[in-house]
Amino acid sequence: MTKATTVSQADLARCLRALRDAGHPDGCVVIDRPDGTRVTVMPGKTLDPAVETAKIDSHDRQVAVRRKNPFPGVTAITDRHGKRRFRLRRTVNGRKVNCYILGPYGSAEFREAYEEALDGARVESRRAQAGTVAYLIEGYLASAAFRGLSDTTRASKIKRLDWIRWAIGDADYVSIEPRHVETLMEKKGGPVAANRLKKDLAQLFRFGAKRYRFRGQNPASLADAHKVRAGGYHTWTEDEIDTYRSAHPSGTKARLALEILLCTGASRQDAVALSRDNLRGDRIFYSRGKTAQEVDVPILYKLADELALIPPGQLMLLAWGSGRRAYTVGGFGNWFKEQCVEAGLPHCTAHGLRKAGARRLAEAGGTEWEVMAFLGHRSAREGSRYVSAANRRKLTTSGLAKLGLDGNENVSNPPLRLDKR
Repeated sequence: MTKATTVSQADLARCLRALRDAGHPDGCVVIDRPDGTRVTVMPGKTLDPAVETAKIDSHDRQVAVRRKNPFPGVTAITDRHGKRRFRLRRTVNGRKVNCYILGPYGSAEFREAYEEALDGARVESRRAQAGTVAYLIEGYLASAAFRGLSDTTRASKIKRLDWIRWAIGDADYVSIEPRHVETLMEKKGGPVAANRLKKDLAQLFRFGAKRYRFRGQNPASLADAHKVRAGGYHTWTEDEIDTYRSAHPSGTKARLALEILLCTGASRQDAVALSRDNLRGDRIFYSRGKTAQEVDVPILYKLADELALIPPGQLMLLAWGSGRRAYTVGGFGNWFKEQCVEAGLPHCTAHGLRKAGARRLAEAGGTEWEVMAFLGHRSAREGSRYVSAANRRKLTTSGLAKLGLDGNENVSNPPLRLDKR
């Protein structure tokens, strides 16, 4: 038996190993603490940092004593660069906090960052005053329409509605005019964010008309939208796909990521969730995280070649770290962007590959319904855009070919590549 007043977890482990090596496998470490309690550690017990030790009660029975976490919700993790970081996951007044806490654990900097993260989520529990924009937001967040959205859609919408609550939450919604909405739109970072704000406000006022009998005109619907560059995310060209493949040869994770995104039409959140369980014979089956729409696509040969090179013990198709853990959506997007930059394609994104897959299908003669099934959409509206663009390209090609001097000349594809000069 060994006695001590203070001892660390590492010291306890060394003491128990020393007792075992000395031929005393049933030995134990007893700690008499200043407060008069006695703590005993027996061999074979897991030295969990969250469990202080095992205390002996009045009947000489071992009772687990769990140390109170001074920072509830904080866990230590090791990122893909091998760096130890501390992550806070906690729900405060119904709001989820999910962020990293900077600074050495337990330091003043760490405590300040921890409290700041919690303070940002602490909101007044009282209900908003009836008739205000905040009242509309609270009603919508409690509605079945909001609860029916996917987890990722709800999370992003809550952030946008919190911004609206911060900006005009105390204002009476009956007093909001189109000019107020347009002024608010100017405060957003760009045209896409401004139009998203317009859409969210229009949805809130439609909810108010249905739930609270709001009879005025919808000011957000009357506000002018900002002009956005057509096309959205850049769609990868065939030359860019070839350039990426040249920079990331077969067998690399970067190459596997490209083939998954290009050949399945999966979004980032769907791609990071794919595992061997989604492989069914010569097909990939998954359910879209955003819409819950089921997608069932054949495995194309370029993707099949990369899937065959995944280590046998790896469950997730795209994994990181020694534990082969799944990526987060944001983490995967940042990592894939790094691979694009490395390949000399800083303007390309993961979502652009999803669009490239749809473009390829449309240019090969696919219908809007086939594009819809490939992308996992519920309507053919988006698919019709890809088909229309492909048809326009075919029409211009066939039309300009008629200007050639002979029937075999295609002036839209000259023998000299002008773009390579």
